[in-house]
Amino acid sequence: MSNKYKDILRRYWGYEDFRGIQKDIIESIGSGHDTLGLMPTGGGKSITFQVPAMAQEGICIIITPLIALMKDQVHSLRRRGIKATCVNSGMTRSEIVTALENCILGGYKFLYISPERIGTQLFQTKLRHMHVNFITVDEAHCISQWGYDFRPSYLDIAEIRRIAPDAPVLALTASATPEVVEDIQLQLNFRETKVCRMSFERKNLIYIVRPADDKLREMVHILQSVQGSAIVYTRNRQQTQELAEYLINEGITATNYHAGLPQVKKDERQQAWQRNQYRVMVATNAFGMGIDKPDVRVVLHFEIPDSPEAYFQEAGRAGRDGETAYAVLLYDSRDCTKLLRRVGETYPEPDYIRKVYQDMCCYLEMAMGDGTNVTREFDLQDFCRRFRHFPVQAHSALLLLDKTGIIQFTEDEEITSRLMFSIGRDELYQLRERTEVQERIIHVLLRRYVGLFSEFAYIDEHVLAQETGLDYGTVYMALKEMAHSGILHYIPRKRTNYITFVTRRIESDEITLPREVYVDRRKQYERRIASMIQYVTDKDKCHSQFLLAYFGERDTDKCGRCDICIGDNILQKTEDEIREAVLRQLQNGPVAAPDMDYTSFNRNQFAKVVHEMVRHEEIALDQDQRFVLPSIS
Repeated sequence: MSNKYKDILRRYWGYEDFRGIQKDIIESIGSGHDTLGLMPTGGGKSITFQVPAMAQEGICIIITPLIALMKDQVHSLRRRGIKATCVNSGMTRSEIVTALENCILGGYKFLYISPERIGTQLFQTKLRHMHVNFITVDEAHCISQWGYDFRPSYLDIAEIRRIAPDAPVLALTASATPEVVEDIQLQLNFRETKVCRMSFERKNLIYIVRPADDKLREMVHILQSVQGSAIVYTRNRQQTQELAEYLINEGITATNYHAGLPQVKKDERQQAWQRNQYRVMVATNAFGMGIDKPDVRVVLHFEIPDSPEAYFQEAGRAGRDGETAYAVLLYDSRDCTKLLRRVGETYPEPDYIRKVYQDMCCYLEMAMGDGTNVTREFDLQDFCRRFRHFPVQAHSALLLLDKTGIIQFTEDEEITSRLMFSIGRDELYQLRERTEVQERIIHVLLRRYVGLFSEFAYIDEHVLAQETGLDYGTVYMALKEMAHSGILHYIPRKRTNYITFVTRRIESDEITLPREVYVDRRKQYERRIASMIQYVTDKDKCHSQFLLAYFGERDTDKCGRCDICIGDNILQKTEDEIREAVLRQLQNGPVAAPDMDYTSFNRNQFAKVVHEMVRHEEIALDQDQRFVLPSIS
């Protein structure tokens, strides 16, 4: 069977052999064993399910929370001549039904689906008629309540196993502590223990923890010291834009990304960055998982993440091509205090959580005893403004209420644009005031969408722009103008939050927070934050050893490359490089000190070298106190 797997690998992917533990995982799942694969970021996880699925009859179902990964991998498989599709929250019901029907008919080898969709009656009904060879659970740590990124929707995978009992499960993750490894197997109902473990060590990745009173200048210095693609992570959505603008002003091409952006903008920016139209992506942690860009040379954290798992995942997006890359964490004297404050923000006091529930019910005008299965739009910012809550704590309270099962809190759901003509077909044709742009848009609308005169239809402005030869902005404004003129009803796409009352509204003092939801998880969170503070402040332990020990790898060697191992001279230019740069600048004539270009160097180191050059008469100061090359007599 190994030769068959190799033949598939060579035919579709062009590789001669497997690497790391890929072969062990493939042979295990290919033999029908429930399998957990622990592989570092960049270890080649996708090969471990794509190859064995191609060797079997039926379809492989991949459960992943990453819409970007779905799209990338489906596109990649189709380019290789392999039939694949995906189902996610951005699709209409008819599109989902069509995709699932084709899976039943054998039209696809791979179905990527989000965890939120596997619990729907539609999917579970269609699943009963599919020939499933095995189920892959990506980012499997999300199923563990002890994991740093627990997602309740992952618990529905147990129901999928009941519907497809003969299909083994392959669980994959790049970050799991020993406790989480055990819990993943328990939650997924593994029939037997089978863990394929690859060291999380990344020999090409150099970890740097750098104190910086001026983080902005240090960020620029690092990005100028190391060329190539980069990611800068920060926690605040607004700060992603501010940092991107700062980098642009410093001559570094950059864009920003966060969960609040429309999906279209997120896709556009991600693709532009992947094509190197932007060198730096400044983002919150909403960006990166599943992004297949192997040549990222620097991942820089502008703030300290709140867990080693999150940091390891995000830092691991650098150097996936195996070449030298840097994971840099900047911190100042206030950061550890701010990090400790997050405990209270993420796990506010139970009485505060009950107060948020009561205020939310008043905001949504939900009467006592009513509300079961009722869903309402929820504007978090307006809610906080009206009831005087801090957004971060209120948001955390809603997430905890979600975990109790009292409500379901759905964040940043994107609602696709909708449109319907408000006049009849005959009246539309008789209109004489239509502009040429409106004419072209109406023509495409009538050709592409049906039923527009009787009901709303979901539309895509980008498709309209492409088919009319217009830009997105022109299409949007034309639709708004036609809506204002009474030609049509137009509801543009928007992002919104939703609250679903799973149970009737109850008195706030009836709310109980189960120990595993609040007390246990708060303690876990406190331990993770303590570990990150230790990682930042420990001046003796190799950074790589520290992270590996956290994930259960105790007997590892020092990396020999981080700033602990070789001192804080990483990313510093040598004195000879600075000296050569100074001499080059002075070849064209005198240069005043403020006009010296030191942007590629550490400012203090540059000033020290220039001072030494003057002292040793390698350069001189003229009567106007400008630096000059010494005259030769």
